Amino acid sequence: MGHSMGSHLSGPVGNAPSKRSVSICSIFFEISSQRTAENMNEKTKNMNAFLQAFDQRNNHVLVSTAAGSHFAEAHSAVTTNSARLFHVQVPSLPLRRTPHRTPSADHQPLPSRQAPRRREHQGSPSAAAMLLTKPHPALVLPSASLPNPNLNAARVRPLASSAPHGRRGLRVSASSSLAPAQAASAALNRVDVLSEALPFIQRFKGKTVVVKYGGAAMKSPELQASVIRDLVLLSCVGLRPVLVHGGGPEINSWLQRVGVEPQFRNGLRVTDALTMEVVEMVLVGKVNKQLVSLISLAGATAVGLCGKDARLLTARPSPDAAALGFVGEVTRVDPSVLHPIIASGHIPVIATVAADETGQAYNINADTAAGEIAAAIGAEKLLLITDVSGILADRDDPGSLVKEIDIAGVRQMVAEGKVGGGMIPKVECCVRALAQGVHTASIIDGRVPHSLLLEILTDEGTGTMITG
Repeated sequence: MGHSMGSHLSGPVGNAPSKRSVSICSIFFEISSQRTAENMNEKTKNMNAFLQAFDQRNNHVLVSTAAGSHFAEAHSAVTTNSARLFHVQVPSLPLRRTPHRTPSADHQPLPSRQAPRRREHQGSPSAAAMLLTKPHPALVLPSASLPNPNLNAARVRPLASSAPHGRRGLRVSASSSLAPAQAASAALNRVDVLSEALPFIQRFKGKTVVVKYGGAAMKSPELQASVIRDLVLLSCVGLRPVLVHGGGPEINSWLQRVGVEPQFRNGLRVTDALTMEVVEMVLVGKVNKQLVSLISLAGATAVGLCGKDARLLTARPSPDAAALGFVGEVTRVDPSVLHPIIASGHIPVIATVAADETGQAYNINADTAAGEIAAAIGAEKLLLITDVSGILADRDDPGSLVKEIDIAGVRQMVAEGKVGGGMIPKVECCVRALAQGVHTASIIDGRVPHSLLLEILTDEGTGTMITG
């Protein structure tokens, strides 16, 4: 019977139980049920006791040599009339010849029943085992009853392998939590956004943009993460961002810890010797390195600097030094340290602490420092992220936002008193940067998520843009 079966039925055996293997099992059990039902009840119990291991790589069961002997005994019960085997008709799984194909390494033919092929069990070099096709779990019946020969081919499916390095098999996609129409609509919306951003990406690709980061956007972890991700995205699409940061909220917190009450005059921090020491420790040692770490975690590379490094910024005392203390002005910018960093694709992160010619440290307003750095490196755009929506035509009306204005217009607003407080140094640094060659300067609201992307990659923008 084994020889006839091997010679009449030939074909590849894949990872899943083939029609041939299922047909052989069906015929075998049908003959057994007709001729030796009592014997097969006992033999089937013995066989089920030895079905131990399931090879997940090729969906076969490794049965020990002892199990093979029980199978041979049960098999011999019907060998006397083996000629009838190939005349049995199974309606749901008809026998058919398959074209001969040379077996590959992944697809080996069934071994002969008279001389079963042996192989070493993986992980147990000394144990020999016989390879049998394992039927689908739906086809396995309790050992106390005989299997039903009327198998339904539609129920036979490949068994998925859970081995980490298994061969490729049937892949089933997980069902989406969204309805198909909703998922398609969301995908189209994302594609539309990317398509609309393309002209702006092309315009600013390879251009340097200086971003001053401070205000409310530094207080909220969510807004901070939004700004960092926007900065990294701009870097990934070809822009060259430079981040200049303050740290007002953090400085205030540490000053209160040492018992010093923060004081401001015309939007500038009053900085005595103790305050200057705290400012330098917080800005250079804490905030700067924290931002560098966040940028690295977001997938880009950043280099932390302060105005003292490589004499990037040289300071002098403010004209109002008697009232402000160690608040300085920028007298010179040496951007030579920035050029190789920017050219290498890194993001400079600059804390606004500088020194004068004698080495005395000064606290530089972050808006002022950002404007001077933008002019020195020939930036395309200067962006000031603050905790206000922009320049308002009426300071008492949040809805009177000025979307765009030129230098003459903003100077007139300052003269009329419509711009005051902390907005004055912001406007002045924008005007100075534009006068030195920066193309546009924008004051944007850091409380709005992704305000940086909205300003650069959309027509509408956010905040106030000042043009030369």
